[in-house]
Amino acid sequence: MMFETNHKLVLASASPRRKELLAMLEVPFDIVTSDVVETSVQATTMQDYVKGVALLKTRDVAKKMPTATVIGADTIVVFDNELLHKPTTREEAISHLSRLSGTRHAVMTAVAILEPNGQETTFVEETSVIFNNLSQELIEAYVASNDPYDKAGGYGIQTAGTLLVERIEGDYNNVVGLPLAALFTQLVARNIIQFAKE
Repeated sequence: MMFETNHKLVLASASPRRKELLAMLEVPFDIVTSDVVETSVQATTMQDYVKGVALLKTRDVAKKMPTATVIGADTIVVFDNELLHKPTTREEAISHLSRLSGTRHAVMTAVAILEPNGQETTFVEETSVIFNNLSQELIEAYVASNDPYDKAGGYGIQTAGTLLVERIEGDYNNVVGLPLAALFTQLVARNIIQFAKE
């Protein structure tokens, strides 16, 4: 499949995983990162929080790139109605993984699309992740790999963190950080990308 666009597309994320996923559409895009403080977002629900952060980042980049269509995203891990942020210490990483062991949690990714005409499109994709029962040895070995520290919830499903996961219910790419199928549907619906003419 080939797609084309007459929009200047910008991905408002430094995440190499989001870059790889968006590149699968094979349309050109640039990367411009935001300088916002994510913790400044206040919300009453997890969906509103993650959507607020995605909008904050995307709007920040849109100010720098006013003629571009900007795509931004934010991913959170929610367990027992509590946000599990990216761990900053070994103890926090072990705590996150110990809590997730043998249980189900939600991964939510909010995506915001801002067009130069001011049109904003947002949606939240949710995937359920069920963890295996994790031994203390496995938790400590995974934390020692330093993989948990830049990842919501303290694990990456696309790295060695996949060894912690029994199964998922929903979009795998959403857990990685960008629900590509849902994003593609929105981009086509907004006529931002089209199927390429032969």
